[in-house]
Order: sequence, then C-alpha cells, then structure tokens
Amino acid sequence: MAFEGLSERLENSFKKLRAKGKLTEADVKEAMREVRLALLEADVNYKVSKEFTAKVTERAIGADVMESLTPGQMVIKIVNEELTELMGGNEARLAIANHPPTIVMMCGLQGSGKTTHSAKLALKLKKEGHRPLLVACDVYRPAAIKQLQVVGEQVGVPVFEMGTENPVIIAEEAIKYAKDHGNDYVFLDTAGRLHVDEQLMEELTNIRSTVHPHEILLVIDSMTGQDAVNVAKSFNETIGIDGVILTKLDGDTRGGAALSVRAVTGKPIKFVGTGEKLDNLETFHPARMASRILGMGDVLSFIERAEQSLDEKKAAELEKKLAKNKFDLNDLLDQFEQIERMGSLKDTIKMIPGVAGKIKDEDIDEGAFNRFRSIIYSMTKQERANPDIINPSRKRRIAKGCGMQVEDVNKLLAQFKQMQKMIKQIGGKKGGPRLSKKMRRMMQANPDMAEKMMGKMGGSNPFGF
Repeated sequence: MAFEGLSERLENSFKKLRAKGKLTEADVKEAMREVRLALLEADVNYKVSKEFTAKVTERAIGADVMESLTPGQMVIKIVNEELTELMGGNEARLAIANHPPTIVMMCGLQGSGKTTHSAKLALKLKKEGHRPLLVACDVYRPAAIKQLQVVGEQVGVPVFEMGTENPVIIAEEAIKYAKDHGNDYVFLDTAGRLHVDEQLMEELTNIRSTVHPHEILLVIDSMTGQDAVNVAKSFNETIGIDGVILTKLDGDTRGGAALSVRAVTGKPIKFVGTGEKLDNLETFHPARMASRILGMGDVLSFIERAEQSLDEKKAAELEKKLAKNKFDLNDLLDQFEQIERMGSLKDTIKMIPGVAGKIKDEDIDEGAFNRFRSIIYSMTKQERANPDIINPSRKRRIAKGCGMQVEDVNKLLAQFKQMQKMIKQIGGKKGGPRLSKKMRRMMQANPDMAEKMMGKMGGSNPFGF
C-alpha cells in the first residue's frame, strides 16, 4: 500500500516526541527535520515538503503546544491537520450539470489507466442510480475502442463509438445520443500519448472548446512519483483540469504524488484507484488519508466498504443465529466471502483504529482464508453444522481431503471456538451483536465514537490477521 515507508518513518519520529514530558523548540525542529526527510523519501515535491514542515513548526512551537500536558500528541494533531489541508481539506465532488447530461472529459498519458478508470467511475455512478455513457474518443491506439467496449460490457454501461472518425465529431454526436437516450453522464475517453506533446494538447483543447465539458479529469499513475506531478502541472497549464484521479494507490508506491498534486496544481484529487477490479475506486477523502498515513486507521472508509460488500439478507439471517448463539462453520464461510469482497485484506485491516500502524504486511496472511475454506469444504455437512463431533479420526480424514496437516485442522477449530466464545459474550447482551443501518449512520456522523468502537474491536482478532 502507498505511504508504507512514510507512515513508518513518521511513526518513528513521533515516538521520540511522545517519550518527552515537555518539548523544547529544538525538539520540534529536530522532529520536523526527520518529517521533511521522510516526505522527500516518499517522493513529495521538495518545495511542498519545505513549506509543509515550516507551517507545522510555526504552529508547534506556540505556547499552547509547549505548555500542554501531552505536547507530543498536540504536535501529531497539528501534523494531521496540516496533512489534511495539504491534500485539499475537504473531499471534492464530481460536477453535476444543471441540464443533463454532465460531460466529463477523461484525459491523461497513455498507460495511466484512463480507459479502465472511465469504466470504474461509470460503474460507481451507475450504482448511485445514474445512467452513464462511455464514449470512445481514442481513435489512434490499437484496440482502444475494443478495450472500452469490453470494460463497458463488464460494468453494464453502454459504449458510443464511431470508429476512427474525428474525436471532436465523435464527442458531439455522443452528447446528442445521450440526450436522446436519457444518459445523464457522458465520459469522453480521449487519446493519450507516451509524453505530453502539442498534438495531444491541441486535440484535447479542440474537444473542450467544442463540447464544453463540465468536468475535466486527469488520470495519473501514482507509481511515477514526481513525474505524475509534472504531468498534472502541464495538463493544467495547457487545458485546465478540474480534478485528478490517482491510480495504483494500492501498489508499491511511495505516495508522493498524492501529497504534492494539490499543492503544485491547485486542483484536488477526486478519486483514487485502489486495485485492479472495476469496483476498486474510492472517493478521495483528505482527512481519512491523513489518518491512514499517520497510522490512525480510517474507520469511515472501513464502514463504507463493509456496507457496499454486505449482503443484507445474509446479514439478517446471521443476526438471528448470533442472537441464539448458533454460529457454525457454514456461517464462517459466508463471512470469509463478505470480507474478501471488501478488497485486499492488508488494506482493509489497516483501516481499523488500534490495528493501523501496528501490523506490517508480512504479519498479514492473505492466503489464510483460502486454507480455512479448503479445510471447511473437506468436512461433511453435519461436521460444518456441528464442529463438536469432529474427533481425531475425522480430523485425519479432513486433513487428507484438503491436502493439509491435522495441525491445520486443529488450528482452525481452536480459532473457531475462540470466535464462538466472543460471539456468545456479545450475544448474551440485550440486542445481540448488531451493526444496524441506524448504528452505521451514527458512526458516520460521529467519527470519534466510531474510532473508539472500532479501536476496541481491533484489539480482538481470533484469526490472527
């Protein structure tokens, strides 16, 4: 995940501050020197790093910080606030036209993920009840039109194309088509190049001046570091962008682009790509990202992911079982599936306060679910419904059936019993273990309460993730 190295360096810097009962100006300056080095190593723009640490230092050496009972925590709070501000403050929303359709021009260099993220964004809007249309305006790259048609079919969104016709004409005709067919969002998937050049910019300028898009989104690859920021600056100066989609934020990237784009261009990051699947697109929340970088978790994004992945019918059935303490291995299989729908286990776990910042990637076993699933599938229906009947001979048969050791079966059963014990403790309380829609809304409205609740949950992890 992005920011891995940055988070670790910042955590080490703040440990020294927390250890001090009282801070001096020298302590703050030394910590900020380390923070600046950490930002530079994360590929954050030099000027941005310098201005950021100067702002934090100025606030941190104030009397209200120096004289507070927990000066180290106050400095971390300031860093959190300044990081949030650096990345834009509040989340930036997609434009909505007064008279549909809303025209969104997607631009970027070749290979940045422009076509895929056009489909991802269309899918996101479709889930919200909109009727998007994808438009193939890249008439130069081989198979570009076919690629858009393939991803369009996968997300169930229609694709408008006119072969190798002039992209400006394609865009005009697509908008007419959208008005006639009731499409309220039009995504123009424009051509890219391997680098910024005059021909590319001239074509984009012609499309912009002809169809007057309500939103121009630049798709940039976060893996390219400072090059991504330079590309954003060039596009903004030439055609004027309204926002950025940052891709591959789940990859092995240092994350500097996310911290530099807003400061260098003045334009917000609106969405981030967090995986290869077409539903791996998230609205960019500066405050939540700042919390993740500082190892504080991201409880609201965790809740949103859970809501999107939750099967309400199965959840209702599970609640009834939990209330009666009848949770069995079949239910555990269902839970594995729902957790996997939330995306990478590593990324999901790191959103939980109390866990974030304490668990490293090597401590998280992504293959655990598959092994547990194999063991459970090797059991009979009777054994899944009533694990207590599994004796040594049954364990040997189950282990042989899934190609594992008896010790693996014992581990699963022991951890399952621990989970049952936890559920029994919670289930005995009035109302049972439940995260209702009302509770989720309360947690979203009150992040502090959510942090406390999820922090307690994060402290108990029967499956060792």
